[in-house]
Amino acid sequence: MPDELRPTPKIRARGRSFLALVLTPEPMLADWLAGLDAQIARSSTFFAGKPVILDLSLLAADTEGLAELYPALCARGIRIIGIEGGDPGWTACAQWDWPAGFMGGRASGAVDIPDDAAPPGAEVPRASSMIIEQPIRSGQVIMNPDGDIIILGSVGSGAEITAGGSIHVYGPLRGRAIAGMNGQPDARIFAHSMQAELLAIDGYYITAEEIDPRYVEKPAQIILTNDTLVVQPLVAPAFPGRKA
Repeated sequence: MPDELRPTPKIRARGRSFLALVLTPEPMLADWLAGLDAQIARSSTFFAGKPVILDLSLLAADTEGLAELYPALCARGIRIIGIEGGDPGWTACAQWDWPAGFMGGRASGAVDIPDDAAPPGAEVPRASSMIIEQPIRSGQVIMNPDGDIIILGSVGSGAEITAGGSIHVYGPLRGRAIAGMNGQPDARIFAHSMQAELLAIDGYYITAEEIDPRYVEKPAQIILTNDTLVVQPLVAPAFPGRKA
């Protein structure tokens, strides 16, 4: 077929949202890097593959050790996608591979970095699961990149739960729930009362407006099927009774 008669291919694009971590180094950079090393030792996979924004707002152009900061972070496997709060014209940063920044975005609160041993306030029955007994308040961010998150209380509006595996909420889920963050399409989201602002599995997401009203404030689960998020009622299976 002549090129001029060949149909123009349709270009397909879809959105995918990611949580970018923001690191804000403090003066006495040698001590700060030592603290970072201790944190990495406790949670060795936390930064693996995660996009990181480096915030220099607490530093000055003449901060001791600034020139070595960027190379030190790269050597630790931290992937920096943007730098803010500083100036590329600072002499100490002249040799940095200063990445282009990103416009927009909003702060989502502090991220609780899980320890491989035992996260504070959480019980870990298996190496990859996190159990949280307290309610998750608005603005809190809970992340477990290596497995499931199980919340025995509620998740407040404006809170965000991000898991490498599935998310189980044994109470109202009013915030954002992001499961399968490391490419696990089989992950699921379970909630005793589905009131979520956003639900995502393996990068596919739906917002509150897209949830079938039949399942709002009801026990429900979310699964990913054929690149589509499906909300289903959460019904306990029936078992045949036995005569005593």
